[in-house]
Amino acid sequence: MLIKKAPGLTYSDVTPRGLYMGRRNFLLGVLVAGGAVAGWRRLPGLFAGPPTGSVPVKLNGVVPGPYSTNEMVTAESAVTTYNNYYEFGTGKSDPSKNARNFQTSPWSVSVEGEVAKPRTFTMDEILKLAPLEERIYRHRCVEAWSIVVPWIGYSLSTILKQVQPNSNAKYVAFQSYYDRKQMPLGPDAGIQLPYVEGLRLDEAMHPLTLLCVGMYGETLPNQDGAPVRLIIPWKYGFKSIKSIVKIRFVKDQPPSTWNIEAPSEYGFYSNVNPNVDHPRWSQKSEHRLGAGLFARPVATQMFNGYGEQVASLYNGMDLRKYF
Repeated sequence: MLIKKAPGLTYSDVTPRGLYMGRRNFLLGVLVAGGAVAGWRRLPGLFAGPPTGSVPVKLNGVVPGPYSTNEMVTAESAVTTYNNYYEFGTGKSDPSKNARNFQTSPWSVSVEGEVAKPRTFTMDEILKLAPLEERIYRHRCVEAWSIVVPWIGYSLSTILKQVQPNSNAKYVAFQSYYDRKQMPLGPDAGIQLPYVEGLRLDEAMHPLTLLCVGMYGETLPNQDGAPVRLIIPWKYGFKSIKSIVKIRFVKDQPPSTWNIEAPSEYGFYSNVNPNVDHPRWSQKSEHRLGAGLFARPVATQMFNGYGEQVASLYNGMDLRKYF
């Protein structure tokens, strides 16, 4: 297979989208539903004018990636306005409004722990480590909705191999960016911040696990985890940690935010399993985001349909106990 090398690309070298994006987001921000507003802190930036934060820019040199589904892609407008990102608000529409002023440049990610060559990568270095691939992955969220998105990035193992993990490394821990100045709603999130997640080493090294820098042909929007996040398509969406600043190889199973907050509801593994219900709802079916009010739910597949690639990782494990 011929793989094209991406041309020289820096994180700040591309022209941003037109000013129409700022105008559109501003107009959306000023539309407030009738009735009392519960808490002024939940509406920062409502009348703040055009956004001042980072905006998506076009990514060049992207090549088709492996493992892509042929299912219909979810509309970009749906994926960028219905998000879980508690640092910018707990409502699904909050992040798209409240992350408008989030600055993601300069940015770096430290990779450390049980490794021979700990290193800090700038975003320019991350973008140049490997050809950028577009992978159209299904993504299943624990609240029983799902999306199909053309994510852009490359296998996480590419960057992990750079630091040469040693024999003590059994798990990989991840940490999100958190700054109360940029994320003033963080104290209202109801969870400990910064957000943390973890994978077993073989899960992190699996080629399906994507270090993601973009979607829909552009860099990531702020509300979708800019500038770099994970996408782990066979696990529930909360495992795909956003806005990563630290990766650490460790000996023992690391803490993960939702497992800390509600261990009976959110297990460490969090593999998509329609046979294990969430304590408050069934996981047997899902609704495709943007499919319409009257669209029929879709049956949820084991490992989100990626069983052929990942089921062998869990041979012999009780997937009800290790949920």
